[in-house]
Amino acid sequence: MKKINWNDVRLVLILGAVIFLYSFSSKRNENRMLKEADIEFKEAEDFITHEKVNNLLIQNFGSIKSIRKDKLDLNSVEKSLDKNPMIDKAEVYATVDGKLKAIISQRKPVARIFSGENSYYIDYRGDKMPLSDTYTARVPLVTGVIDSIDKGRLNKLLNYINDDSFLKKNIIGLEVASTGGLKMKSRNYSYEIQFGRPINIEKKFNNYKAFLQDAIKDTLIEQYKTINLKFTQQVVCTKK
Repeated sequence: MKKINWNDVRLVLILGAVIFLYSFSSKRNENRMLKEADIEFKEAEDFITHEKVNNLLIQNFGSIKSIRKDKLDLNSVEKSLDKNPMIDKAEVYATVDGKLKAIISQRKPVARIFSGENSYYIDYRGDKMPLSDTYTARVPLVTGVIDSIDKGRLNKLLNYINDDSFLKKNIIGLEVASTGGLKMKSRNYSYEIQFGRPINIEKKFNNYKAFLQDAIKDTLIEQYKTINLKFTQQVVCTKK
């Protein structure tokens, strides 16, 4: 008669008990009601607030505490939040302790457009974005004949300014002429930057930076009325 290996029996029993307890615990966890929404913003800007995100959840799904974890449709929650014009992407999941975790990525404006009576942001994709009643972004103001300029080229230029730490701090305004050319305003100096059409962007801005370094050294910077960057081989200036 074969001898029973009690160690193997104990191992099987322990394994069975662990599986049973895990299944029981998992089922109880699924049947629990959610406790609250825990909202986290990836960016420091406040184009949308915790309160507004909470209100969006309540409008679409009712009280968070009335939702069972196993009945939670994460995809639907994410889609409802993504529809908000201030939200770029929402990631949603339920935590072990019963919270609805929402990680919010806000849209990133690169400029504010003034066109007639309309005022709005455009984001890095070139899409319109409404103004926020809780936060004002420090981005360049674009005025003038907006329809005269190619939107793709304008957006490429604005993204270039936004991605460059020096230009982002110093270029505060752009005016679009009827010809599609651009004039820019500096935060620190009173001269006008005549940029021309939004082509050869990198070359023109490199010329501007090189000019600025020399002009500051020579203490002549306050004497200039216009800085013309239209010619990629040189910077042409006029004095006051």
